[in-house]
Amino acid sequence: MVDYHAANNQNQQYSSGGSQMYMEQENDWDRDLLLDPAWEKQQRKTFTAWCNSHLRKAGTQIENIEEDFRDGLKLMLLLEVISGERLPKPERGKMRVHKINNVNKALDFIASKGVKLVSIGAEETSAKEGLLLWCQRKTAPYKNVNVQNFHISWKDGLAFNALIHRHRPELIDYEKLRKDDPVTNLNNAFEVAEKYLDIPKMLDAEDIVGTLRPDEKAIMTYVSCFYHAFSGAQKAETAANRICKVLAVNQENEHLMEDYEKLASDLLEWIRRTIPWLENRAPEKTMAEMQQKLEDFRDYRRVHKPPKVQEKCQLEINFNTLQTKLRLSNRPAFMPSEGRMVSDINSAWHNLEGAEKGYEEWLLNEIRRLERLDHLAEKFRQKATIHESWTAGKESMLTQKDYETASLSEVKALLKKHEAFESDLAAHQDRVEQIAAIAQELNELDYYDAPSVNARCQKICEQWDLLGSLTQSRRESLERTEKQLESIDGLYLEYAKRAAPFNNWMEGAMEDLQDMFIVHNIEEIQGLITAHEQFKSTLPEANKERESIQAIQAEVQKIARYNGIKLSGNNPYTSITPESIDSKWDKVQQLVPQRDKALQEELGRQQSNDHLRRQFANQANVIGPWIQNKMEEIGRISIEMNGTLEDQLTHLRQYEQSIIEYKPKIDQLEGDYQLIQEALIFDNKYTAYTMEHLRVGWEQLLTTIARTINEIENQILTRDAKGISQEQLHEYRASFNHFDKKRTGMMDSDDFRALLISTGNSLGDAEFARIMGIVDPNNSGAVTFQAFIDFMSRETTDTDTADQVIASFKILAGDKNYITAEELRRELPPDQAEYCIARMAPYSGPDAVPGALDYMSFSTALYGESDL
Repeated sequence: MVDYHAANNQNQQYSSGGSQMYMEQENDWDRDLLLDPAWEKQQRKTFTAWCNSHLRKAGTQIENIEEDFRDGLKLMLLLEVISGERLPKPERGKMRVHKINNVNKALDFIASKGVKLVSIGAEETSAKEGLLLWCQRKTAPYKNVNVQNFHISWKDGLAFNALIHRHRPELIDYEKLRKDDPVTNLNNAFEVAEKYLDIPKMLDAEDIVGTLRPDEKAIMTYVSCFYHAFSGAQKAETAANRICKVLAVNQENEHLMEDYEKLASDLLEWIRRTIPWLENRAPEKTMAEMQQKLEDFRDYRRVHKPPKVQEKCQLEINFNTLQTKLRLSNRPAFMPSEGRMVSDINSAWHNLEGAEKGYEEWLLNEIRRLERLDHLAEKFRQKATIHESWTAGKESMLTQKDYETASLSEVKALLKKHEAFESDLAAHQDRVEQIAAIAQELNELDYYDAPSVNARCQKICEQWDLLGSLTQSRRESLERTEKQLESIDGLYLEYAKRAAPFNNWMEGAMEDLQDMFIVHNIEEIQGLITAHEQFKSTLPEANKERESIQAIQAEVQKIARYNGIKLSGNNPYTSITPESIDSKWDKVQQLVPQRDKALQEELGRQQSNDHLRRQFANQANVIGPWIQNKMEEIGRISIEMNGTLEDQLTHLRQYEQSIIEYKPKIDQLEGDYQLIQEALIFDNKYTAYTMEHLRVGWEQLLTTIARTINEIENQILTRDAKGISQEQLHEYRASFNHFDKKRTGMMDSDDFRALLISTGNSLGDAEFARIMGIVDPNNSGAVTFQAFIDFMSRETTDTDTADQVIASFKILAGDKNYITAEELRRELPPDQAEYCIARMAPYSGPDAVPGALDYMSFSTALYGESDL
């Protein structure tokens, strides 16, 4: 490495003390040179080499200046190569006059360019000083190099090597050079220059070292070749840098486009796969299966959907950032593939949320339906079991012929007993109708086990019809023999008449006490508790009736014992025995506290549910207004102009962090909502907010703050890229806010036209249509503030153009209309060179060579329509 500090210190020493010594010797050296025969030889050699460095471009060279330039032909050719212009046609004759005329034509051309051939004028002195200053600047960092002139300063060869190393460090190992070995140093520099820089060797190292004071003009000529070689390289480097910058922008934009396409495609595919799942309304047969569906839906809302909300938000941010970068780099707007526009994604997302909302409503309704079905099915089984228990043996009883051999009193007793049975049968008619009605409702609600329910119901109904027919038949048989029967014991009859309704009351009470119930709020359970308390209040009176009925039976026993009557068996008028009445009464007494317990447990559950409602409502009534307030604050922040853009961005990010820190409250609310759903709570009178509304509000809040931050970031990009001052941005924002009547951050075309007019633009319809095409390329009918400042900066700021890129490629191609892969790989970094080679079309012009590439169409395409 070059020791810059040591070299600078040394150069300062040379400049202060050395320059005076050189100036004192200058005049003495000039006089000595004129007397030195080696000087003329060196002059000839240097000038000959310089001439040949140009003439070889025309395929020729000279050996002797006086002889080869005598006829003026090669002198004219040399001037044409140097100037790039055509001289007058030379005379080809061999006479002296022809040669003189050719030389005069060359001299006249030189004179026409303002070049003086005698003495040293101010122009030549200025050029000499400029070249010397260039050498000093380029060699300043190198040790042992102090360029003060074009003779002594170059004798050790280090200055030549320093010039090469400064521009092409890979060609020279400067640290290995020694000041005390000038011949090696000079030969190294001359050989490298000839081999790699296309600078012919004009001097011999021995001539320079062996001369007290090397020829100044020879050294200047040689050094000027280095200057031109490196200045051309600088020009090519500048052109390559411009191309690299343009290609880097294009590659970055293409990468962003590909990222957008992939992210959009993945998100749309997820939506496409999710919507059919949400639209599937195939019901399950059991509550457990539907509960699992609800749990799957909760996982979707809490686990699967939130990352997709973030992806959708990031997709919009990426799209806006990309469009801003394209506008800033004077590229056309990005148009995603068909079906992948932001509007397409928003539409698909809208469909997803519609299906989602419908799916959740369907799930809850289906759970309610299955809950009611299970309740009805259990109620059907309970009532059917009680009825079947009651009908057991009735068919056999109605078909027996006991009255044929019975006494008159027994027949009358059978008839009375039959009347009591008919009364009992009529009382059971309502139960059969209830069973049939429940079965019908189960069928209408598509109960999964409806076939077995229907079969059982049909059997009950058929049996009931048979009992009715048998009852009628037995009555007719008994009535035919009634005339032959005596009156029966009144007490038996009274017992039977009072026992039957009391027995029915007890059976109804037992059925009611065992009846299942389902309630959804405190009011409903309190109604059941009130009804139960009313029932319990009738028990004392019912007990009196039971004791009275039992007293009748006791009276019968007493009379029989008193009169010595031997009873033949049970009451002939009823099958209801005192023992069965007592048994059922005991059963009622057992069921009452059980019913009390069940009702109290349900009351506790409903009180717990009410607590869950209040707990959810207390949070929801805070979170809902908080979200709305934050949305309004973000809207105000986005249109206010407090501080610089960086201040606004910092404020917004702090604001975003405060919102993110609120997330645990949302999660807590989600947990409370899950408890509500698990408790099958479907209403909440304490709040108007639903979890669905709050979820959507929260997602919109996160999306809005992220989008607002992205807008400020894009404004900073625009400001920095276009050089817009903070005052200009404030002026743009103030003007935009003035015409943004609805304070939405965007405006329609009429308001935008008024805004443009206020900024001093005189607009016709055609010009306004052109501007709308720029600020609203998707024809959404709305203009955002970002689009407005992009337009204002685009109209007032220069950007790189296709013509500039073409000019840069032309430099790299050596002024040709085409460029080769070899040239691209030589001048550009590898990845950008291959990028160009892969995309450039073959050049087909008349001057085309094999492998020629068309850089003009490529440059134009960079600023044309995108392929993506």
